[in-house]
Amino acid sequence: MPLFKLPPLDNRNEGATGGAAGRVEFRESDRRAASPPEAPPIIPHERRSHERRVAPGTHIRYDPELTKQLSKEHRALFELLDKINHAVEWRDMVTASRRLEAFRTAFQSHLLTENVRLYVYLERLFADDPASHSLIRDFHREMDELGRTVLKFFTKYEGLAKQPELAASFSRDLAAAGKALTNRIEREEKMLYPLYSRSNQ
Repeated sequence: MPLFKLPPLDNRNEGATGGAAGRVEFRESDRRAASPPEAPPIIPHERRSHERRVAPGTHIRYDPELTKQLSKEHRALFELLDKINHAVEWRDMVTASRRLEAFRTAFQSHLLTENVRLYVYLERLFADDPASHSLIRDFHREMDELGRTVLKFFTKYEGLAKQPELAASFSRDLAAAGKALTNRIEREEKMLYPLYSRSNQ
């Protein structure tokens, strides 16, 4: 049984607007009063499917596939953690060290994507919504802090292959890091991803 596990992917973050992923539906109340009879009605807020919202002051555009991509990356990271743990249990520190480096590379890439395309986008977009903006900023700060903690973990154990005596503390620290990441990622997917999916309405 995997030591680190997230809920299976489903469609909860897709089509949050009530239709297929990436499709925007408009209510009649969103429409401006009709123009004079000789002119066609004006619908100022309507965007075509290829016209996605851009966060103010940036070039960061809404991506209907982003939360699906990030969720898949989360699960790939946890698969790597399980492979690292398995290698340590078998006292194969060379393999564990190699997989740890692979995790570091994947984790840093994930943080960069998430930081810019999710957090900066949402913070700029909801700058005038105090409640939503505060929630997003809290998540962002928490993720930054957790990211620094995990990267310190990598630094501490980068010599694992040549120091097998680190195995005991490594397993303990890996379990703690995995637990913290699991809790954080589950909250992020549950609270922030639906907010992002609705942001293009």
